[in-house]
This record gives sequence, structure tokens and C-alpha cells, in this order.
Amino acid sequence: MIAIVDYGAGNLRSVQNTLAELGADYAVVADAEGVRRAGKIILPGVGHFGRLIRSLDEMQLRGVLVERIRAGVPFLGICLGLHALFERSEEAPELEGFGLFSGTVVRFPREARVPQMGWNVLEPRRECRLLRGLAERIYVYFAHSYYAPVVPATAAACTYHVEYTALLEHDNVYGVQFHPEKSGPVGLRIMKNFLEV
Repeated sequence: MIAIVDYGAGNLRSVQNTLAELGADYAVVADAEGVRRAGKIILPGVGHFGRLIRSLDEMQLRGVLVERIRAGVPFLGICLGLHALFERSEEAPELEGFGLFSGTVVRFPREARVPQMGWNVLEPRRECRLLRGLAERIYVYFAHSYYAPVVPATAAACTYHVEYTALLEHDNVYGVQFHPEKSGPVGLRIMKNFLEV
């Protein structure tokens, strides 16, 4: 069973629709027991980093999420779900992220129009599971004002004024800055690839 973590915000319905189209066995979960039962975990995110982290802490989900990730359960963080994997974000500098990857999520430069809203092309850095079976030029849909730095686990970058992590892949941990659930057939294939991990 795939657990979609519901922390009170996020783009749950679109993610559910995508998984349903793929015939996946999933459940929306909001408690530690639901996360522990899952064979795979998806943390979608739309909104504010501070709200995400505070909600996860209030629901006592942060610890179990990190525990399951470290136990090898495949995890996919979407947008804010990717940001949560890092140490912190400028959007709520007083709060710590999961700290699974080094670095700080930062806001686009002052001259950039934010949010970056719309389609952009991925710049693969190495072979990765989530992009299997896709063409060389991969366009996906973004909606964000903050971005994660490029790190050793970055499997694909993107450029919007600056280069940033668009897709992160390390062992059982996957994170995407874009929204596969809003990226048409390409996004559907990326989600299918995650299901097949």
C-alpha cells in the first residue's frame, strides 16, 4: 500500500487521481500507524514550509517518516515534500527540516518573477529510475518560489535564473520540485516509475 501523507494541505486530490489512473493501491494517511504500514510513502506539498513542518510535528509524523525512510521504504517528496528533506528553508528559518540532505532551501533571486509557474525542461545529470522510458527533453510543470540547492543526490536540475535541484534520487529517497500529478503523460510515467521501484 502507498501512503499519501495528509498534513492538512497539499495537492492530495491530484495525486490520488494520478495513482488511481495507474491502478495503484493507496490510502490517504494522517497518523503514524498509517505511515508504518505503508510499502511506499508520498509526501505532497503545496503552500508554506513552516505550515508543513509544524503540522508534521503536531501530528507526530516527522519522526516516523524519517524512521521509515531510514529503514529503506521508498519515499517520494513532491515540491514542499522535497524541501522537507533538507536541513532548513529560508521560508521558515526558525524550523528544521528532516536534515537528510545538507543545505538550505532558498528563495529565487529578487529579479526573478515568483512563483515560477509553468513548464520547464529537466536537465538530467545522470541515469535515474524516475526518468526511465522518457525522451531526452523532458518538460514538467512547476509552481514554486523557493528552490533546493544542487547536491550530490541531484539526478536532474532545472534553470530559472539559477540552477536548482528538480529531481533528487538517493537509494530509496526521491524528491521532485515539479508536480508530476500536473505534468500530463510525462508525469504519469514518472509516477509509474516510482510505483515500480
